[in-house]
Amino acid sequence: MGKAELLLRLSVSRNLVVRLKTGLWMDPSRFDKGIFSLPKDPTARAEIRAIEDRLIDIERFLINLCEKTPSDTLTKDFVVAQYDLFLHPKPEKQKRQPRNPNFFDIFEDYIEKKNISEWRIKHLRVLKRALMRYELYVRANGRGRYKIKLDDFTVDDVNSFEKFLRSEHEIHEKYPEIYKAVPADTHTTRKKPKPQPKGDNTIIGLFGLMRAFYRWCRDQELTTNDPFAKYNGKTTEVYGTPYYITLEERDRIADYDLSANPSLEAQRDIFIFQCLIGCRVSDLMAMTPASIINGAIEYMPQKTKGERPQVVRVPLNARAQALVAKYAGRDDLNGKLFPFISSQKYNVAIKKIFTTCGVNRIVTVLNPTTGAEEKRPLNEIASSHLARRTFIGNLYKKVKDPNLVGSLSGHKEGSKAFARYRDIDEDMKKELVNLLD
Repeated sequence: MGKAELLLRLSVSRNLVVRLKTGLWMDPSRFDKGIFSLPKDPTARAEIRAIEDRLIDIERFLINLCEKTPSDTLTKDFVVAQYDLFLHPKPEKQKRQPRNPNFFDIFEDYIEKKNISEWRIKHLRVLKRALMRYELYVRANGRGRYKIKLDDFTVDDVNSFEKFLRSEHEIHEKYPEIYKAVPADTHTTRKKPKPQPKGDNTIIGLFGLMRAFYRWCRDQELTTNDPFAKYNGKTTEVYGTPYYITLEERDRIADYDLSANPSLEAQRDIFIFQCLIGCRVSDLMAMTPASIINGAIEYMPQKTKGERPQVVRVPLNARAQALVAKYAGRDDLNGKLFPFISSQKYNVAIKKIFTTCGVNRIVTVLNPTTGAEEKRPLNEIASSHLARRTFIGNLYKKVKDPNLVGSLSGHKEGSKAFARYRDIDEDMKKELVNLLD
């Protein structure tokens, strides 16, 4: 006698009786009235046990289906369809392997998740745009599918990127389409300015940001790659001796009659106020009357707010208080302390102020691009940061205590940046030499 297929009859109600094939075949003599008889042969016995177990699974499925399905849904077609899916389940679609995250997506994730200042975010976006332009540049030079990848960026790529950064002012002429796609300057102007030559300090600063990004990626176990491990380029920024204006030069500017040019007079007053409190221009332009508390200006430096939040408090002397009072209540302040203009226009105004007031002393500076010493008149190189250096330099000459001065300028104790402001001038040298008398 041959094998026969086991059939099931599912009786849900008087009106719903369904006959179902199991796909299980066996010798009919081994099944009688719902009871299996097991042969002595171990192999045949195992086959029947497997059939029995499978029937139990089917029974459980059908009972569960009938109990959980609403009666108005439980039709013959529904039962047959669900039963067929149970017997012949559709193969699961193979899950797509997640693609490697895009380098620039990870970069944006870093900016979003790191607790960093607006100043650093601004510079990180400068770095990101430079990397995007570099990617386009490599593609335009024969590697059409090139993409920067977190794991594959090597020291050779670092060196190539450095060469690109140093040559951008020339590359711009040959590949203007790159700079239309990713401008070097994102300020909304009709004509984007072309990139300027970059010096060592600029590149060292950008690479410092990129090193920090890769450190974070390794900490997050996104990569084990360190493209800077074998980098032999310059890693230490070099600055010349800080130059700043003397108190006499500051007072000459402060007392110069600019009443014929009220807008320039206002920017002069802002510059003098900045010389008296020593803040960065970004902090200066954020100040409002509420920043003055009990006779002192209080602010949290934006450059370090994310990494090292602190409140800097600088008492206002009589000159600073007079400048605040001069502009208090004016209609053109827009809630600010002074009639501020953009930082770029402010720097232009400062140069004009120095020229008008005749403050044009020659100073020695390092060319930021070439690193060579240059002799330049103050009125050509004056900027808002000169006000900060003037505050720090003149205070240091008076008290010679970097920590005390640093508490007023927002530098942390032992700051390398602060050390650049500590110019040992001629008077201090004479004091030291006199100790030998």
